[in-house]
Amino acid sequence: MASTRSLDQWSVHRHLQNLAASTPKKTQEQSNHVFLSKPTSRRCAILISTLPFTLTSLPQLSEARERRNKKTIPLEDYLTSPDGLKYYDVLEGKGAVAEKGMTVQVHFDCLYRGITAISSRESKLLAGNRIIAQPYEFKVGAPPGKERKREFVDNPNGLFSAQAAPKPPPAMYSVTEGMKVGGKRTVIVPPEAGYGQKGMNEIPPGSTFELNIELLQVMPAEGK
Repeated sequence: MASTRSLDQWSVHRHLQNLAASTPKKTQEQSNHVFLSKPTSRRCAILISTLPFTLTSLPQLSEARERRNKKTIPLEDYLTSPDGLKYYDVLEGKGAVAEKGMTVQVHFDCLYRGITAISSRESKLLAGNRIIAQPYEFKVGAPPGKERKREFVDNPNGLFSAQAAPKPPPAMYSVTEGMKVGGKRTVIVPPEAGYGQKGMNEIPPGSTFELNIELLQVMPAEGK
């Protein structure tokens, strides 16, 4: 005859079986679903949590790498123009050659200690406050500033304005000679060929700065 303790254990086991059988199947499925929705591993959770940080860090790493790879041109690699200016052709170009007396269109940037102080790529329209990249047009070898007094002209933006770009340094009028369309030239501009003792914008009086020229177009000289 079974003991009272054995009967009690059998009764409890039987009761648990009946309880499991009476539990709705849907409730069990919900329980399984909750269990399966948990992260599979701690490592996976860590990788997911660090993903946004990794993505936002990529552009910063790319910019830093670009700064490190930027080439510094040794002074001995610069050539000397007939009027004594030091220049270096970053890109030679493959188009027509700019000769003295020809009208040309360029983009120019004046950099002082690596910071852009003056640029034709930030030309302001007279009709409105918008900023556009309007090429600067002048005659190679002509006296500096004469072209800024020309009449109003129609620009590609459909608005009327005069030569809207900032005042270029006198060095640009001569050192552009010999460039080819599509070419890019870097020039070391001393004060006497730049903005002299008055300075301009962020370029202090009596300062040497870097001039970058991109030759966009060449028109034949008058009479040719």
